[in-house]
Amino acid sequence: MPTSKDSLKERLTRYRQIKISVIGGEIGQYNLPVWFVLEGEKLYLLPVQGSDTQWYQNVLKNPSLRIDARGVEAEFRASPVTAAEGVKSVVEKLREKYGAKDVKKYYSKFDVAVVVALS
Repeated sequence: MPTSKDSLKERLTRYRQIKISVIGGEIGQYNLPVWFVLEGEKLYLLPVQGSDTQWYQNVLKNPSLRIDARGVEAEFRASPVTAAEGVKSVVEKLREKYGAKDVKKYYSKFDVAVVVALS
């Protein structure tokens, strides 16, 4: 019987957007739609306003991150990516998946990224 993480990973290969839930801020827990790139056992996320993005700042304080891929949910620990080469790599992955025009249209700052180990 597949685990929820197997089912989640299967969905991540099919969908273009997921919801993430983070804890923090005045709201408590909230979820947001985000673009992502799945590569092996790693999920890469790029905050739309870089280090100014509220959910990214919350992840720095509490790395617990819940991923929801259309009803299949699992909780993971998020790790910030702050090294320039690492961030550039994530930006390139998103450009390949979603197109450079759309990444430029929706993302305003490219100074940080987030990686989530799925295993």
